[in-house]
Amino acid sequence: MAWPAVLLATAFLVGGCGSLPQKDDSPSGITPDGSARVADAPPAHDDGPVAKRLLDMEETAPFPDPGVDRHIPVGENPASNDIWARVRSGFAMPDYRHDPRIQPHIQWHLCREDFLHRVTARAEPLLYYILEEIEARELPTELLLLPIVESAYLPFAYSPGRAAGIWQFIPSTGRHFGLKQNWWYDGRRDIHASTQAALDYLQQLNERFDGDWLLALAAYNAGQGTVARAIQRNERLGRPTDFWSLDLPRETRHYVPKLLALQALVENPWAYHVELWPVPDEPWLQRVELDGQLDLAVAARLAELDIEDIYQLNPGFNRWATDPEGPHYLLLPANRADAFMAGLAGLDAEDRVAWHRHRIQSGETLSHIATRYRTTVAMLQQTNNIRGTNIRAGQHLLVPSATRPASGYSLSAEQRRSNTQASGPAGRERHAHVVNPGDTFWALSRRYGVGVPELARWNGMAPGDPIRPGQRLTVWLPRGQGVQTAVAGQAPGGLQHVSARRQRVNYSVRRGDSLSSIGRRFSVSVADIRRWNNLGNGNLIRPGQTLTLHVDVTNQGGET
Repeated sequence: MAWPAVLLATAFLVGGCGSLPQKDDSPSGITPDGSARVADAPPAHDDGPVAKRLLDMEETAPFPDPGVDRHIPVGENPASNDIWARVRSGFAMPDYRHDPRIQPHIQWHLCREDFLHRVTARAEPLLYYILEEIEARELPTELLLLPIVESAYLPFAYSPGRAAGIWQFIPSTGRHFGLKQNWWYDGRRDIHASTQAALDYLQQLNERFDGDWLLALAAYNAGQGTVARAIQRNERLGRPTDFWSLDLPRETRHYVPKLLALQALVENPWAYHVELWPVPDEPWLQRVELDGQLDLAVAARLAELDIEDIYQLNPGFNRWATDPEGPHYLLLPANRADAFMAGLAGLDAEDRVAWHRHRIQSGETLSHIATRYRTTVAMLQQTNNIRGTNIRAGQHLLVPSATRPASGYSLSAEQRRSNTQASGPAGRERHAHVVNPGDTFWALSRRYGVGVPELARWNGMAPGDPIRPGQRLTVWLPRGQGVQTAVAGQAPGGLQHVSARRQRVNYSVRRGDSLSSIGRRFSVSVADIRRWNNLGNGNLIRPGQTLTLHVDVTNQGGET
């Protein structure tokens, strides 16, 4: 009965690709609003449309090639052993496939048919595993499609609002739902842990909104406080309080229809002439328990996998090894799990993580040693039973160390950031900036004349991420401008090109500055500073005031 209407809608949709919006309506759920932060359960996401960035990432992500044509022929029902039949049987959300508010999002996919192929091919190892978790809780199987909206199932997806992983948790919400985040490990990216947390959150939201899944999804995107206030506002005005009647943030108004559009496509792919990527309805992953820290290169060898595969399946691990404090498990292909466990059982404890006996040199600190061996001060203290940070030259420390050089752990946090920093826009030159005390992304963006989002993106970070003194950031400047940046790591003001040797610096006065201290810092005289800025002998300088300096970039050894 419904098929003729679907086919008519399809004919309309396929003909309208030329007018599709190119950014705000593309599949991305990394989109809440700042007003939604509530203390009892903050939203799982950041705010601001980043759909184009996500789509660009997806287009460069791996597209598995199984070596055979596994597409379902158009017009045929899926095979009985295909997971999509099982997914359909668990659909429990309202069917809005004919609703005009859903059809633009269906149209988006019909005009980009490769998107769904690529996403579901990449997600194939995870789908059975996550579906099992959803069904165990008797939740709607539409939730299996939610990471497509959120992250395109990119395991390392990271938004400008600091949301991470396939379910896109921001740090505070991740901690609220028990997702551990430290130097070694980020549970927001852990497939198992983040799925448990996301389903916990979605169940809570569904109960909070009396079983209304559309309101629960809206709250997952924008925060339950935002949705609750919108409901209260409508109640005061005597208006309906269903999702479609609420005054919600624009991105949230698109977020729920995006999921409903995917529901429609999976429910009737043959009606829309869409080919789904066939996924066998059988286990692909197995969770293997460990009993302590394990070098991921050793894990890859025992499982007979590339180390990139280990990271892709276990993206929560930031470094070269699992977190010494746990979690102590790995997700591995089911057909490799037995061999891995047998190999691990036969491995001596000292072979699970390599140890180095380090002799402390004069002037070294625990921080220096931790950085050298790509570990943490806390780990050194724990391993060597050290209280405090006092160490003596000549003593020895036992240090856990990687079995490969840093480049051998290609998807560790440090290597992913290094790879990101090494790739910049055409026509620009790379400049390394060492962070000084007081530096912020905003201040550095003014100094270098670049945008905060670009600066963060060049360094694999989000604008809200903290930066630390001594950290090295990459700045991509127009060709020919790079020579001026020799001072940039020291000068807190904006820079303008004057000559190869002498540069003009716009310095923002800081609290406690004096003309003499500024002169010492940049190796210029107080008289010159007064002359360049038309300051009389009695003129005072104020914090925030901008001074123009002309400094010799080859003579900048003063204080910082």
